[in-house]
Amino acid sequence: MTALPDDLLEEDFFRYLDTERSASVLTLRNYRAALLGFRTFRGPAFSNWRDACTDDFRAWLFAMMKENFSRATIRLRFAAIRSFYKYLVHRRGLAKSPAAELQLPKAERKLPVVLNLKQMEELLELPNKSAGDKPRIAWLAARDTALLELFYSCGLRISELRQLDIKNIDFLSESVRVMGKGSKERIVPIGGPALAALQRYRREAVISQGPLFISSRKTRITQQAIDLLLKKYLAQSSIPFAISPHKLRHSFATHMLDAGADLRSVQSLLGHASLSTTQIYTHVTRERLRQAYDGAHPRAKSQAE
Repeated sequence: MTALPDDLLEEDFFRYLDTERSASVLTLRNYRAALLGFRTFRGPAFSNWRDACTDDFRAWLFAMMKENFSRATIRLRFAAIRSFYKYLVHRRGLAKSPAAELQLPKAERKLPVVLNLKQMEELLELPNKSAGDKPRIAWLAARDTALLELFYSCGLRISELRQLDIKNIDFLSESVRVMGKGSKERIVPIGGPALAALQRYRREAVISQGPLFISSRKTRITQQAIDLLLKKYLAQSSIPFAISPHKLRHSFATHMLDAGADLRSVQSLLGHASLSTTQIYTHVTRERLRQAYDGAHPRAKSQAE
């Protein structure tokens, strides 16, 4: 097999990720940055990818740790390197990946930030309360209410939410058909308030087909627009911390478990491939129980304190 120069080898790898693996723009950008990061670290000592050895990557790992790079950043960079070498082994005849057996720092397990029930209710009520603040397209308040209600009712990812079409909502079975990661489809029940909000939004916006959530120009809403509308309503609320749209998904999962839902059911609703991904919410629930116990039980604290 013809050996490509390193620059063409990298471009062929990114072409493979784009066309065969359907990698996102963000993944391609992160992987490019990772490969560039290693070449920059090696400097003049870098000859080509085929001659790089495990010790070279171990030195890069130690340098990043010394510079206090986060574990997530380090693991992301090595995910790119390992993917590149896997491509070299399977497509370009390299005998072995020098990064395959390198021990990486364990991933950090940060507990997700969630809204409590009172905060969630306040957020869901804000679009209607602020509808009369200034002249605007009348149905946008109904859209925002429906969007937030469905977000929280079903625990969707933001990408899943914005890609929904009207045909994905089944008002008879009170459910939504969601296309999740890896093109895996799941059916998620919709709660009563969310269904009512969707019906009102469709009626006021006069839409019957095509994208479910649309902009004022009647085109599919963008992720940036969802981010902005959430920031706008947060600024009008008493919620004392910033949250991303994904925090509504965290809140959904935590509130379900708080109310007694079993872990497997929540895993299925969220569309998690692995139960271990869902289990982080059990830690959130335990922490909330601990806080409630410490705040309410008369003998929760040590007498020595």
